Amino acid sequence: MLFVKDPKQSGRAAKGSGGSPAEPGGQPPGPDGQPPAPDAPPAGPDASPAGPDAAESPPPEPAAESPPPSAAAPDRPEREVALPLGDLASRLGKVEEQLAEFHRRAAHREAVIDRLHEENQRLSEGLGRAFLEPVIADLIRLYDQLYREVRRLEASGQDAQLLGSFADEVVQILDRCGVEAFMAEPGDPLERGRHRALAVVACDDESRHNTLAEVVTAGFVDRETGRIRRSVQARVFQYSAGPGAAGQAPSTARSL
Repeated sequence: MLFVKDPKQSGRAAKGSGGSPAEPGGQPPGPDGQPPAPDAPPAGPDASPAGPDAAESPPPEPAAESPPPSAAAPDRPEREVALPLGDLASRLGKVEEQLAEFHRRAAHREAVIDRLHEENQRLSEGLGRAFLEPVIADLIRLYDQLYREVRRLEASGQDAQLLGSFADEVVQILDRCGVEAFMAEPGDPLERGRHRALAVVACDDESRHNTLAEVVTAGFVDRETGRIRRSVQARVFQYSAGPGAAGQAPSTARSL
């Protein structure tokens, strides 16, 4: 491609430092009077001369496409695949062992907590009952005194309803403390542990031997444990074949 130079620029370029005309188509000399260096070639193969008439550079070639990541890798030997699977199975086995140990310890911990809770409950109940022991003993003693006075008033023909209501109130208080009252009837067979003989009444009827002749006072039993706190106190018949035994007065009270 040919370049057309401007005549004005050629005239100015012809004037050198010494007034000597420049060669047609040449470049003006440098400041030191030396001819300028020839034009440098373009910077690279892709460089193009500036100007409106410069040729357009060809478009860059597309880079080679890399295979997609999901492309199947070449098959590895079976031994190389089996080793990671065996390692995974070993690790899963260790995880199962740790989980089993964790569950075992959790179950043991829960059992210990339950046992400690039960012991704490029993201890609390025992402490509460220990505080109530003297109160219960005094209430039973108060009931005996009231019941004895009621029997005395009834025997003398007096009204004992007021004292009887007091005795019943004491029985209700004992019931709220977990102690129940139980009674016996005359003629019931003597039961050791539940009945206590305060006195012996002689009789000539052998069938009445070791039966209750008279109930003096009620007994009391612990509702939760079933332990008898105080037996029923009564007088007991005792058979005697000797003459005049039927009219014998009750003997001195003694425990059977």
